[in-house]
Amino acid sequence: MSLYLDNAATSYPKPESVYQAVLHTMREIGASPGRGGYGRSLEAGRLLFQTREVAAALFSVPDSSRIIFTHSATESLNTALRGTLSDGDHVITTSMEHNSLIRPLQALRERGVGLTFVTAASDGRVDPDDIRRALTPKTRMIACAHVSNVSGTIQPIELIAKIARQAEVLFLLDAAQSAGSIPIDVASIGIDLLAVPGHKGLYGPQGTGLLAVAPGVALRPLLAGGTGSNSTSEEQPDSFPDGFEAGTHNLPGIAGLKAGMEFVLEQGATIIGGHERNLVKIARDALEGLPGLTLYGSEDQSVCAGVLSCAARGKDAASLAFELDQRFDIAVRAGLHCAPRAHQTLGSFPAGTVRMSPGWFSTREDIALFARAVVECLR
Repeated sequence: MSLYLDNAATSYPKPESVYQAVLHTMREIGASPGRGGYGRSLEAGRLLFQTREVAAALFSVPDSSRIIFTHSATESLNTALRGTLSDGDHVITTSMEHNSLIRPLQALRERGVGLTFVTAASDGRVDPDDIRRALTPKTRMIACAHVSNVSGTIQPIELIAKIARQAEVLFLLDAAQSAGSIPIDVASIGIDLLAVPGHKGLYGPQGTGLLAVAPGVALRPLLAGGTGSNSTSEEQPDSFPDGFEAGTHNLPGIAGLKAGMEFVLEQGATIIGGHERNLVKIARDALEGLPGLTLYGSEDQSVCAGVLSCAARGKDAASLAFELDQRFDIAVRAGLHCAPRAHQTLGSFPAGTVRMSPGWFSTREDIALFARAVVECLR
């Protein structure tokens, strides 16, 4: 039986309600929101509004109109960065970031935006005092991931957000690995910009995501085009949410995202995250002390999410992942996971690691099978 343990990349399987929502929208609605006054288009508009409301409830966003639908967390991050930063601004980030954040920052660096990387400890955790010390009079933003996609390390975002508030700078949170498995209250934490993918912990289809923008944060649109509103103007509007959703919505995907978020609300992000962390602990306990195998990240379950990376001495990470796939039909992710600086911080660069990431539908039996297969591969 095939065993899928790459939920940090894309969650699978999805709840049945997600599949049904996608099919229903394609078969029964069909039309696009804001592109007509007839019944199907109005129904599409209601679905769009309802999905914003569900997202607002999940992340405690006070105004659902300030939730922008995107096709990925990558697009959300690009919108947040390019929509707020200007030449001469300074950004603080960390050594644990994914390329989805680092690459647009590097592109902006070439255009005159200053950039400082704060180095995390060997377990991947960042010291908030190091972030405080990196502040300059030109600092405009602190940007970081909530959870490392390599080590599963949870960053102390409440303390980081407090530093941002005290310095009166923006706080951008990349919630690619935490949304759906760790409760996020943007209002109480003080998150100005929240970037979220739909296809991971929210159990939506690929090609979905969102960006939540706090009240008072001015944003420039990333794309220009048709919005279904304000059609007399040839200038791109900057009103929420229409001005930031140029083009035709991925309505079937958004419908699936709504069903996925409703599933998370029903189960509870704390319960889902606890299940995933418990499975990672079982895997860590089973593999700890295995000769030649190095486990990365913290052993403290309170600061580590549902991700476990490992590397075997004398065995290439890609080879180990290939063997797990071919011999045992187990899907894991090998390599640098689009986060080379994180691997440098953890000491796993340039070889990379094998990453195992369970989901809500993973079981203890799955993890036991994975651990036995790793042992077999290392013999």
